[in-house]
Amino acid sequence: MRLIDAKHHKLLILTMGTLTRIAACHASPVFLSAKDTTAKAISLIQVAASNEANLIVFPESYIPAFPIWSALRAPSENHDLFKRMAAESIYVDGDEVDSIRATAKQLGVLVSLGFSEKARYSSATLWNSNIIIGTDGEILVHHRKLMPTFYEKLTWAPGDGHGLRVADTKFGKVGTLICGENTNPLALYTMTAQGEQIHISSWPAIWPTRMPEGVLPTPSSEVTNGIGTNGKVLSSSVTRGVSYDNVAANRTRAAAHCFEAKCFGVLCAGYLGADAIEAATSGSNTPEIISQGLQRSSRGATMFLDTTGTLLPGFTIDAETSVKEQKDFLQESEGILYVDVNLDGCVEGKQYHDIAGGYQRLDVFELKVDRRRRQPALFE
Repeated sequence: MRLIDAKHHKLLILTMGTLTRIAACHASPVFLSAKDTTAKAISLIQVAASNEANLIVFPESYIPAFPIWSALRAPSENHDLFKRMAAESIYVDGDEVDSIRATAKQLGVLVSLGFSEKARYSSATLWNSNIIIGTDGEILVHHRKLMPTFYEKLTWAPGDGHGLRVADTKFGKVGTLICGENTNPLALYTMTAQGEQIHISSWPAIWPTRMPEGVLPTPSSEVTNGIGTNGKVLSSSVTRGVSYDNVAANRTRAAAHCFEAKCFGVLCAGYLGADAIEAATSGSNTPEIISQGLQRSSRGATMFLDTTGTLLPGFTIDAETSVKEQKDFLQESEGILYVDVNLDGCVEGKQYHDIAGGYQRLDVFELKVDRRRRQPALFE
């Protein structure tokens, strides 16, 4: 790995002009503790700001946790965990968000924060939400994930279009979509149509879709030499028991958007802590199987992409020596990954494909986006 010294960094600035430094926190929450996770988030913001970061990014549903138990446990086993999730989810105008807003204002940084949001009008309606906080501490964008994906529906309600916005800041035009939303071409185009220059995609630490290979034996009565009981040939992923490849899937989606929008990409994934595995297995009828399933699932990676969708190497900063070490991504250990981007890099590609401008047939295609915030009732 290449070391980036201060002389090289200064030369880079002179060559490229003014840079925006992005810090992506590849971090675990203090599982299902809003108070302690908020304190950890503030600590990470302080570290990143001390290393001259302008934009600091957190993973999906960082406060208080991502509900990984719903992937591998039966819904009938999840009631106690859902109660804890509801109790520890936070209000967008609550103390936890206020503390992070105050920190952003004090340090003059932008913060993108994923959290599980409570509804004021319900004891159990939750959303998978993300906010972008400005350098003045104000909330610039408040987004609720449009549609919970797969087993996430056991925890979160569908959001609305209110937060499909790009924050126009002095560090660039910043937008964010949550996890599977980065599969939705209309949502992605909505961000492109607002001149997005930095696209944040937030992800969980793991996202199991089946038990990993070796955790559960495949009954011979169900599969014989790759042939199912119905006589159909099964795919290799079914016969091998392969789960979702987080890294490949996430990077594919993010890279496609970066290429089409000519924007920089920030993929920020969570980290799976031991406390998450312990909590998700507690009270299960098959704790050993659940534990193995979580530990063997594909880990998400935190990385950066350039405006062509190509991997953009980042760097870590040693807390003691301040030496920068180049890293392509963070996956197996917690940390903060940094990158310096020059927003001028968003320009050249627009000569070829400005899909919301000169390369679009606005007379042929029309997209309408409803940004109304939905409420359960309108009282007059």
